[in-house]
Amino acid sequence: MARHGGRGWYGRVLGAAVGVTALAAATSVWTAQAGPVGGHSAAKPSSQGRAAAPVSVEIAHASDRGAQGVNITIDDGPDPVWTPQVLQVLKDNGVKATFCMVGTQAQAHPDLVKAVVAAGHRLCDHTVSHDTTMDKKSDAYQSQQIMDAERMITKASGGVRPLYYRAPGGAFTPYSRKLAASHGMRPLGWNVDSKDFERPGTAALVSTVKSEISNGPTVLFHDAGGDRSQTVAALRELLPWLKQQGYSFGFPVR
Repeated sequence: MARHGGRGWYGRVLGAAVGVTALAAATSVWTAQAGPVGGHSAAKPSSQGRAAAPVSVEIAHASDRGAQGVNITIDDGPDPVWTPQVLQVLKDNGVKATFCMVGTQAQAHPDLVKAVVAAGHRLCDHTVSHDTTMDKKSDAYQSQQIMDAERMITKASGGVRPLYYRAPGGAFTPYSRKLAASHGMRPLGWNVDSKDFERPGTAALVSTVKSEISNGPTVLFHDAGGDRSQTVAALRELLPWLKQQGYSFGFPVR
């Protein structure tokens, strides 16, 4: 998986996260209760003391809707400007998505996390600070990033826990995959990178997804990190087109 470069916004997020990760020098084990495996309902809150059943450590790419399924995944938010617009486009088209949230963003915007859950979408742990060099860091650092983010997202959601873990830039390690899976968060990859972070224009985003959707069902978009107006416009065009091609929308397999 390609890494994303040039993300100055994440430097600021990383700075904001230093205080969080510093407190986690002795990382506690945080249970991550998984939600329902099938269907399109959001995970439900459960007892904090009840551990989730482990899931596969393999990186998920497939859709629970099968060969004609498409998984829309939205990374790096929530963002107060763009997440509501993405949510509206999804609602207008009757589509559920998976939101891979950065811990500090979830902590800053709990109302948006709750709105995502209330709309029936699923949550994904995208670490505390979106460090794309996580695979070069210690196990202790990886644990802090993953488990602190799980805690922050769960608290912001009102008790709904992430069902997936997506490493920033695809920087998975055997350790991070095993850790996430042991807490009920299936490692989540992607098949189609819309490249919306580069802001190449709405037409280019639409063309990329249309030409690469045959690569697999899981499509990567972003709702934070800058101006996401092209993403919103591309989704508005792509979601109806995918339906016309016979695709249905699901969630990544668990």
